[in-house]
Formats: sequence, structure tokens, C-alpha cells
Amino acid sequence: MIKKLPESEGPFLGFEVTGKVSLEEEKEWINKVQSVVDEHGKISVLIILDEKAGWGIEAGIEDLKWVMTHMKQLNKIAVVSESSIWKWLVNRDSPLAKMVGIGEKHFEPSKIKEAWSWIKE
Repeated sequence: MIKKLPESEGPFLGFEVTGKVSLEEEKEWINKVQSVVDEHGKISVLIILDEKAGWGIEAGIEDLKWVMTHMKQLNKIAVVSESSIWKWLVNRDSPLAKMVGIGEKHFEPSKIKEAWSWIKE
């Protein structure tokens, strides 16, 4: 399930992902994000991932296609998770993201206020 966080405002979006994301949920999420991109041009996103957060193959492909075609509209991505796997993935991906102009950083759940501040800098 994907839930938009109430702290979201303007080009700064926050979402909480719990469990496995279906293709239908992914498409709905992409439409919401796209409408903010259309309005603001460039966005920053905070994503809270629980330990069971994941995407099915179809949803994952849909997510990847959107990200690959909208890199120039992404400013920063903050991933908030207790999972050492997500931390490792973000740490490995952030140098590549930086090469295309995207800031990407992992935060522990206790640092969520710092994550919000970081995406709004």
C-alpha cells in the first residue's frame, strides 16, 4: 500500500510504502506524482519503506520506466527505512543518481525530520 504523507506540500512529496505494491497502486502513485511534476517542474520525494515494502515485477518495471524518463524532474530522494538492505541499495545507487543530478540519501526512521529538512533545502 502507498499512502501520501500529510507533510507533503508543493514540490515536496512524502509517501509511506507498506507491503507489496501492486501494478494498479503503482500506476495510481505515478499519476499523483506526475500531476505534481506537471505543476512544479521538479520535485523532491521522501519515501518511508517498512521492512516488507516491495514491488511485484510489473509494478517495479512501471516504476523504473517512469523514473528513467523523468530523471530531470527529480531533485532529491530521501529513503527512510530501518532495513540494512535499503540502506545498502541507496548507498550504492546514490553516486549514479548524483551523476544525473539527483540527490539520494538514506535516513533511519528516527531521523525523519532531518530527511524532510534535507529534501526541502
